[in-house]
Amino acid sequence: MGEREEDDEEAWLQLRPVEPLPSQCCGAGCSPCVFDLYQQDLARWEAARASKDRSLLGGKESQSCPSKLSPETFLAFRISAMDKLTKDTYRVRFALPRNSQLGLRPGQHLILRGIIDDLEIQRAYTPISPANAEGYFEVLIKYGELLMLAAGTGLAPMVPILHSITDNADDETFITLVGCFKTFEGIYLKAFLQEQARFWNVRIFFVLSQENSPEQLPWSYRDKTHFGRLAQDLIEELVGSCRRKPFALVCGSTEFTKDMARCLLSAGLAEDSYFVF
Repeated sequence: MGEREEDDEEAWLQLRPVEPLPSQCCGAGCSPCVFDLYQQDLARWEAARASKDRSLLGGKESQSCPSKLSPETFLAFRISAMDKLTKDTYRVRFALPRNSQLGLRPGQHLILRGIIDDLEIQRAYTPISPANAEGYFEVLIKYGELLMLAAGTGLAPMVPILHSITDNADDETFITLVGCFKTFEGIYLKAFLQEQARFWNVRIFFVLSQENSPEQLPWSYRDKTHFGRLAQDLIEELVGSCRRKPFALVCGSTEFTKDMARCLLSAGLAEDSYFVF
């Protein structure tokens, strides 16, 4: 393969669509899903590459001046107003061009996509504005943040809380869960936790006190596992990585809950900002 052919090959690889992360799927059963759109883009890219015709890649970009919604194309809208209704609830108004209407039928929803902390996230919303509203549409977005710290069987009370949030498509609460166990084999509910971590608003980490080698762990656990004890430095890192000051839930042994209460206070959370089971 000559130098020019290698350059052409590299150029095509840079144009290859990027497979979405699990967090980019809203989980609402949309048709098409973000993964369906990825497969369509991938097929278009493969056809264009085979024929060496980049014009076949057209039609992928979002439109900045939309005339109507499309189930296969993201359209760019400008936020014209944002009203804070409660501590964690906002009414967001998006401008439509030329006093046009959104065109959704009652019961239909749309998918909004945006960037939060350098992570692309998308969620399904049902507009709260009148169906015949001209020049705008509005959605209600609720934010919140939970930091769950669980040791051993202390994971148990966190499970129904996780379920209640991820089972509710309208709940926008962000969750960071830290499970503390002695060994990898001793982690409870691995399959359940892996499933929950696929949701866009859930982060799950592990702390193993009797292991110290990431090479012994499956690849999917290496980046989210810490070794030793859950201590002040990691608590501060977790609190600092939250999108807003979280409300913490703590469950474990008496020694664990006392240590976590002390660490949370030192990390800047007041006593009314955490709850010990």
